[in-house]
Amino acid sequence: MKTSLFIATLMLMTGVATVSGQKNNELTPREKSEGWELLFDGKNFDGWRKCNATGMPANWSVDEDAMKVARGETAGRGQDGDILFAARKYSNFELSIDWKIEKEGNSGIFYYVVEYPGKPIYYAAPEVQVLDNWYAGDTRLTNHLAGSLYDMLPALPQNARPAGEWNNIVIRVKDGHAVHIQNGTKVCEYTLWTPEWYAMVAKSKFKDWEGFKEGPAKEGYIGLQDHGYNCWFRNIKIRPL
Repeated sequence: MKTSLFIATLMLMTGVATVSGQKNNELTPREKSEGWELLFDGKNFDGWRKCNATGMPANWSVDEDAMKVARGETAGRGQDGDILFAARKYSNFELSIDWKIEKEGNSGIFYYVVEYPGKPIYYAAPEVQVLDNWYAGDTRLTNHLAGSLYDMLPALPQNARPAGEWNNIVIRVKDGHAVHIQNGTKVCEYTLWTPEWYAMVAKSKFKDWEGFKEGPAKEGYIGLQDHGYNCWFRNIKIRPL
């Protein structure tokens, strides 16, 4: 499928829930026929667990038909509650997630997560940024804004909605080629494991991280970050490619 046609299809797909009244955390017959799978049913955390551990961290709950990670005692300091969907690893996929965050909030969505004992979830995994672009402390760099490939490539045009409002992000990765679609618009595009990729790594905070020197891995888990702020995730669905 040509890129332009693919983008148009994604834009149409991400608008379906808004215009059709589709219930949260459910798949339409069309989505089922296209191979989409729910990673969260709005009721429990089946398939999910803490990174490098078993069971779910205590600071996650089901709230407003969404997964909620709770704010820590100190804003911006997580409670060691990063989680991943451990039922399956993914290589080529399309992932769609709705998210919203509190004022000043910061979080992230990860793919190709590989667990390294004693290392954080972001040690070797690309991060798609989740952020309150208006009031968060991490807004000085464009590649730290919502939808960006964190600390490497900015999401442009920047179209995130304010704190307290729902956003949608679709992440498509096929044979190393990655696209971020935020609120129906393509905002980020790159190709993993290329000279251009490693040039971005070399200019980022990850330049000396062992997990990024040859990585990321070519398959891994989907993960969500506990960054110490209230953040909600719903309509988490994936389609293997």
